[in-house]
Amino acid sequence: MSGETALVLGCGGLTGVGWEAGIIHGLAEAGIDLTTADLVVGTSAGSVVGAQLTSGLLTPRELYERQLAGPAGEPAATLGAGLVARYAVAMMRAKDATTYRRRVGELALAADTGDEAARRAVLEGRLVSHHWPERRFVVTAVDARTGAAADFDRDSGVSLVDAVSASCAVPGVWPPVTVGTRRYVDGGVRSAANADVASGYRRVVVIAPVAVGSGVAPSPATQTERLRADGTKVLLITPSAAARKVFGRNVLDPARRAPAARAGYAQAAAHAAEAAAVWTG
Repeated sequence: MSGETALVLGCGGLTGVGWEAGIIHGLAEAGIDLTTADLVVGTSAGSVVGAQLTSGLLTPRELYERQLAGPAGEPAATLGAGLVARYAVAMMRAKDATTYRRRVGELALAADTGDEAARRAVLEGRLVSHHWPERRFVVTAVDARTGAAADFDRDSGVSLVDAVSASCAVPGVWPPVTVGTRRYVDGGVRSAANADVASGYRRVVVIAPVAVGSGVAPSPATQTERLRADGTKVLLITPSAAARKVFGRNVLDPARRAPAARAGYAQAAAHAAEAAAVWTG
């Protein structure tokens, strides 16, 4: 499918949610309204932000201000060094991307990560709407058993809450999400941004809290270069050094979300001119 404009929102935990909201609000204040995108692609943190933006119920300012609320009552989690090391081992031993994703899925299925229904309720509470928007919104996930990539949208037969829950199911941290007879994990296992979903769109802004990748999980930079090679005008925004410092070592810490949002807002001005050139021509 092709169109004019696409906004791609990558993975990055709670700090990623805050930082993306800050970037979007800051750009909106500079006159670049990314909410007009013909396509929004959301991966993990980006699926939460994308669902809010496309709902039509929040302005960029309101979305940003929601991130500044205190973390009281929010469940905390840790993406520890040991778990990251297990991802790395799976990556090194995988002969291709599908094998890597399947091995990470096996890790997720075997882990004791709590009650799936309780986790779904948390994501349901974060969304201001539980219905797919009229505009095209794609939420990415990965089949935990096969490693196959999944792109959910309003025509997929999957509810918005289930799609976002699946995309946010960090392997080894949160339980895989059951959809029908299948179970799904975080779309970030496939790619930190999944910018390739925007292939065919003429002007694309990619906001990626996680900038790294590998041979089996292409980086946002690799994917945006492929889009450019096809003639797309693309802007890739990744965290500044100041933003990365604010994120700290645990991107799943709810206490870091508000500082990350402020960091994104502060960073947005540095990208305004280029964003305007890409988005409005």
